[in-house]
Amino acid sequence: MATTQLQMARDLQDLPEIRLPSGYGLRTYREGDEAAWARIMNTGLGGEWDAARARQALMDQPAFRPDRLFFAAFAGQPVGSACAWEWTPQEPEAGMVHMVCVLPEHRGQGLGYCLVLATLHWFRDHGLRRAVLTTDDHRLGALKTYLALGFRPVLVAPDHRPRWQACLAQLGLQELVAELL
Repeated sequence: MATTQLQMARDLQDLPEIRLPSGYGLRTYREGDEAAWARIMNTGLGGEWDAARARQALMDQPAFRPDRLFFAAFAGQPVGSACAWEWTPQEPEAGMVHMVCVLPEHRGQGLGYCLVLATLHWFRDHGLRRAVLTTDDHRLGALKTYLALGFRPVLVAPDHRPRWQACLAQLGLQELVAELL
């Protein structure tokens, strides 16, 4: 039985500064980054990504804008990414954090945190008031990052409360369970 993805949201007030670890830079999409983006996606989001599929699924979409696809770079090469995506026409003041992933050899450096924060700054700087994202129960490291950035669970399906309670318990964050009751 398929389950809906978990959803989280936060307002865009009081964002911390972006502080990348030493040796890393932050930049946006440049023509030709499709293969690098596909390589990143293949290590964490699953699927069989290549440059053509990346272009079709992301760059060729009406919501895509080069200044909203952020890359963490090391030695000039993209090693992680996150996209500031449009959420829904019904909620024009909200943006969606989309497709966050970091290459395994660069995880643990706080790059996911920095990349998500870059999308949040973009949203705020462009007049949006809220950010949302969807994720999966098994992505505990990502959930921990999102919670540290101030995202909170949004219960959008009947099974979300117990799923969130299980995730928060696995993360040792039982104090947040009370927010779900």
